Amino acid sequence: MTSPNTSDPAGRYTLRSISRAIDVLEILAASDAALGASDVARELGSSKSTAFAILQTLEERNLVSSSGEGFQRRYALGLGLARLGHRAVSRMSLLDAAMPHLEQLTKTTKLSSRVATMSQGIAVVLGQVDGPNLIRFDLNMGGRERLHCTGIGKAILGQYTDAEIVDLAEQTGLPRRTVHTITSIDALLHDIATVRARGFSVDDEEDAEGVLCIGAPLVDHTGACAGGISITGLKMGQSRERVLRLGDLVMATATAISRQMGAAV
Repeated sequence: MTSPNTSDPAGRYTLRSISRAIDVLEILAASDAALGASDVARELGSSKSTAFAILQTLEERNLVSSSGEGFQRRYALGLGLARLGHRAVSRMSLLDAAMPHLEQLTKTTKLSSRVATMSQGIAVVLGQVDGPNLIRFDLNMGGRERLHCTGIGKAILGQYTDAEIVDLAEQTGLPRRTVHTITSIDALLHDIATVRARGFSVDDEEDAEGVLCIGAPLVDHTGACAGGISITGLKMGQSRERVLRLGDLVMATATAISRQMGAAV
């Protein structure tokens, strides 16, 4: 029943156990009613013990739910799948909502712009718009950036509590990128307090020498942090007054994107 892997026709990199687990999810999804382990085994073409082991593993990860006892036990899709689906959809809708606004932001500021979300304590770039200058910044799609030293990362951190920031810092560390990088918890919390009060973040040569980055957070329809946006350019020639004006533009753009995603901001 396993579907052919068109990206790996020889099946060299296919894990049979994972493939079977996905088959079980497909079987449950295709059924209008909850199924017993015997039903799943029959559809899967396996022994009941194999089907039961897969179901139990998936249930432990909340991808499958069950009700009843013994021979009456029945299985259905779990809410964990809804969470994963929501994350996938939110990422796509975030990118769709952000890109037109980023194009306008880059056109206005002449600076490169990007949108990112957080995954496992790292900011992951989902999309970008390059500025018109000859200099191109490394803002690759899917690029992973530290939260403590980038404009977009610090904008995201501003949506979390101090306790959550401490937990994240303990998990990922605060590695030094330049002589300007914040590498202590106390200094980071002080900087994030400023981000919250001001509404936008500033990476002042903290991730790369000579580079300035200004970010602002995004929120979704639930009020939760959906990610952040930022603009990036050379620090040279950027006065404090211009940084404040750019910060206001980035905040306004973030607000427009958040509203498009249904946030009440």
